[in-house]
Amino acid sequence: MPVPASYDRARKGDERASMSRPGRRGRGNVTIQDVAREAGVSAMTVSRVINSGGNVRERTRENVLRAIDRLRYSPNSAARSLAAGEATHIGLFYSNPSAAYLSQFLVGALETAKVAGCQLVIEPCESEDEAGQREAANHLAHAGVEGVILPPPLSESAPILTALAKAGIPVVTVAKGKHPNPLNVRMDDCSAARQMTEYLIGLGHKRIALIKGHPDQIASVERERGFRLAMEAAGLAKHIVVEQGYFSFRSGLDAAEKLLRRRTPPTAIFASNDDMAAAVVSVAHRRGLNVPGDLSVVGFDDTQLATAVWPELTTIRQPVSGMAGRALELLLAEVRAERRGTTTGPIEAVLDHELVVRASAASPK
Repeated sequence: MPVPASYDRARKGDERASMSRPGRRGRGNVTIQDVAREAGVSAMTVSRVINSGGNVRERTRENVLRAIDRLRYSPNSAARSLAAGEATHIGLFYSNPSAAYLSQFLVGALETAKVAGCQLVIEPCESEDEAGQREAANHLAHAGVEGVILPPPLSESAPILTALAKAGIPVVTVAKGKHPNPLNVRMDDCSAARQMTEYLIGLGHKRIALIKGHPDQIASVERERGFRLAMEAAGLAKHIVVEQGYFSFRSGLDAAEKLLRRRTPPTAIFASNDDMAAAVVSVAHRRGLNVPGDLSVVGFDDTQLATAVWPELTTIRQPVSGMAGRALELLLAEVRAERRGTTTGPIEAVLDHELVVRASAASPK
């Protein structure tokens, strides 16, 4: 199970308290991030000064050198610590209405962190307004982390991305976003949604409805696009029905009620995640409908919830744990590159998806 965020924050808080007094620790314990904060610059800038790199103003160079002197920073000791595998602190910001998705993501991140020998600082971000998100990002930036992972929907937050960029902290976003980030991990949502829709069409369904995800997330747009492309290619454009959802179980309940109250209800409902698909199954059962005899229901993500409901959901297996692990690997590579005064450059890792056929979809009557 994921480490409770409150426990992890408390432990990191104790560590940071002990690190706030540079004069009382050995030279080898002072990190390049400590110097960067002291000088008010990024870790990459400190690395450039140490390695006599270019593109550093003279005044900035002097500030960094003074900070190195004040903190008694030893680059050679730091390099030896890194080579010996000293733990790197990585921040993970989360705010996701799907508990199943979040749990799977955290498990993937924690397992990879254990293998890599780094430590995660796991922080929730409950605020939805720009000022609150900016404040939360600044708080994490000052928590001593060397990089941050942003899973959806925070991967699309301009205030968070801007605040972390200003702090000189590298970020890896997960899922395609409206604000491109140099390091990103995603799957092809459009292709996956099209494949699922084509599967339902192949079973003989014509009246297929989509419950789309949160309107502020690109993944929602891409999944709807894939659905529409499949329907249009099959000559079923006039049968397209789309209902708004928000990736939460509750929004799935509301959307399913609206769809099944229609004069001519759909014979199949494609929900944009498993939480909403499970909600559709619940509403169908409450209305006395047999799934999949009277109504086929399919989802997206293949979280644990997909096999916890009856019948088990046909769904798209999104490699949630794998994306979390790959994001951490990319971030660690970038952190270590910045310590050397370089960068890994823009990288977009696209992971494969899989259509998982179970018992919740069948040919219409």
